[in-house]
Amino acid sequence: MSHPQHPNSVIRSFVRREGRITVAQKKALEQLWPKYGLALQDDNLELASIFSTQAPIVLEIGFGNGDSLAQQALENPTINFLGVEVYRPGIGHLLTQIESLALTNTRLTNEDGVKVLTNLAAQSLTGVQVFFPDPWPKKRHHKRRLIQPAFIKLLWDKIQPQGWVHLATDWEDYALQIDRVFKEYAGFISCAEMGHAPQRPLTKFEHRGKKLGHKIWDLWFKRI
Repeated sequence: MSHPQHPNSVIRSFVRREGRITVAQKKALEQLWPKYGLALQDDNLELASIFSTQAPIVLEIGFGNGDSLAQQALENPTINFLGVEVYRPGIGHLLTQIESLALTNTRLTNEDGVKVLTNLAAQSLTGVQVFFPDPWPKKRHHKRRLIQPAFIKLLWDKIQPQGWVHLATDWEDYALQIDRVFKEYAGFISCAEMGHAPQRPLTKFEHRGKKLGHKIWDLWFKRI
């Protein structure tokens, strides 16, 4: 089955920034990546062989420093989490969290989230979460935003029926765009009418947005 071409396969929704990496993060990347990290191959990514237990799988795209993902994994031991991040210091930080908390239900990959989704089998995910993706606030850069119609089609292919997508942003126009493109796609329904979204930990970017006085939008959609 061919997959829809995502606009970000040419125009990426992220910029790789190495930033400053601490000694502890570098050590974690060297010593813990072989244990918890995944490198994509040309063939499909077989999730069943990645985790030690058979359980619902949630994919998080862009986990930042990973504190919120580690907390979710700790509080939900019966769910397997696959975290995607292109920022290596953040990966190093989360690797130390996984080891110190003895998490057995978390694996990481240093790849483009679109590429990861494309390599997954159809209907292999229970849910996908994207918290505070780069808003690309300038109008001429909106084409670089991750949440686009073709990306939603790809999500629909990879999420199981009755599975979900949970997104959060502190940029109102991005929240409106997300809500619009999901509602325009017949494969998802908005759960906003239910008055709540799944609980999630506070993220680093959310904390920064709140300090700046930004309102937070949580958007939750179910696959039908």
